[in-house]
Amino acid sequence: MATQQEETSVADTYEELESRVERLTNITAGAGVLRWDQEVMMPEGGTPARAKQLSTLSSLSHEELTDPEMGDLLDELEAADLDEAQSAVVREIRRKYDRATSVPTELVEEISETTANAHPVWTEAKEEDDFETFAPTLETLIEQKREYAEHIDPDADPYAVLFAEYEPYLDLETAERVLERLRDELVPLIEAIGESDVELGGAFDGTFDPETQEELSRDVLDTVGYDWDRGRLDTAPHPFSTGTQFDARVTTRFDEEDLLGSITSTVHEFGHANYTLGLPDEGYGTPLGESRDLTVHESQSRLWENHVGRSEAFWECFLPTAAERFPALDDVSAREAYEAANQVYDDNLIRTEADELTYHMHIIVRFEIERDLISGDLDVEDVPEVWNDKYEEYLGVRPETDAEGCLQDIHWSHGSFGYFPTYSLGSVLAAQLYAAAEDEVGDIDAQVREGAFDELNGWLRENIHRHGATYTTPDLVEEATGEGYTADYFIDYATEKYGRLYDLDGY
Repeated sequence: MATQQEETSVADTYEELESRVERLTNITAGAGVLRWDQEVMMPEGGTPARAKQLSTLSSLSHEELTDPEMGDLLDELEAADLDEAQSAVVREIRRKYDRATSVPTELVEEISETTANAHPVWTEAKEEDDFETFAPTLETLIEQKREYAEHIDPDADPYAVLFAEYEPYLDLETAERVLERLRDELVPLIEAIGESDVELGGAFDGTFDPETQEELSRDVLDTVGYDWDRGRLDTAPHPFSTGTQFDARVTTRFDEEDLLGSITSTVHEFGHANYTLGLPDEGYGTPLGESRDLTVHESQSRLWENHVGRSEAFWECFLPTAAERFPALDDVSAREAYEAANQVYDDNLIRTEADELTYHMHIIVRFEIERDLISGDLDVEDVPEVWNDKYEEYLGVRPETDAEGCLQDIHWSHGSFGYFPTYSLGSVLAAQLYAAAEDEVGDIDAQVREGAFDELNGWLRENIHRHGATYTTPDLVEEATGEGYTADYFIDYATEKYGRLYDLDGY
């Protein structure tokens, strides 16, 4: 049994660790605001200074995390008798510390500056439809990320090391297994849909004023319960959300010919922000107040976007509001809106505009290409051709431009290799969580139809959000649903939903 003096010593040590981690969190959060500003509001000429600002903050963060005294504190606490919350904090900081101490500060600074400068290069390349403009930057990022992975674990698959940056507790083999199952199960379903005589869509044909779309996006956020006191809505070329439980911001984009896209994008980003806002205030500054990595984060955005925002119940609730903004929708029924929101496209090239099913083929293309880039099995100069070949093979459509092909996503300019699988992993988890929530709170569709989201959100707050990073991903899923992570619920949900929509035999 520990003496009172030993308990006091442990308490002091833990308090010192918390103090250091909170400082680290504040540096990281400050850099996040600068990145938000760069993508939303910063004048075009601000990039050179912003790159140096972000590089400096990245360096400070790295130095804070890798301070030898941080290691000493972790060593002492790992040998102490801690409660569950304290043990979780030590576990999470140890993981970050071990990875960070493996990487030289100079390389961290180089990667930060390269990614800051990469954003305008990618933007220009996409606008000019010229992959060659971006290729040298991409090559540099790949080389830097390979070096980064080698420092962390020279004996491991470098892509597995990078994947663990975004999802440390579901291994790459699990991701590959899930993606393979999705490909095996969804491709026949998508082919059957293509052969079906049922035609959906048309409800949102026409042009829609972007300024009014923004007003409608605010209506959407009002409907689902976004906390405007701790958030805001802006536009960005690639929608994203960012922030803390005190300030979680949403961005979306508007296309006058794609009203539905702005709505689903807004609901998707709300799901991310809603998770962030649901993290415990008292946990801020430690992993207890941080999200549980990207599979869980994506599960929240995909749950709200697909299980709520694409449901018939949601359109029964929200369509009258949409028709107030756009009288052209007066003659559209909730059923027609629901069908249009779930139309499966046979010619969609853009991931963020993809339907719920073909979306995963987009993920598989990116996953396979970036794995080959990191392993050295694919040269950067060959990316456009390989990209187009894979789209033709998996989706039956071939991009005509780099802008709608390999330049469509911003993530590679962030150096985010290993990120893409979490989109599909999150979609799979969303179905599992939604089923578990419905088992406990009853008919969610009936609640959504009435514009009542409190019970669903309360379940998510209780079973996911409030835990922060206390549990590992597998343990969190087990705690929330009573079983291990599985793709069964997503496959059942997708085949039943789309089998009915497209009147498919055998589904």
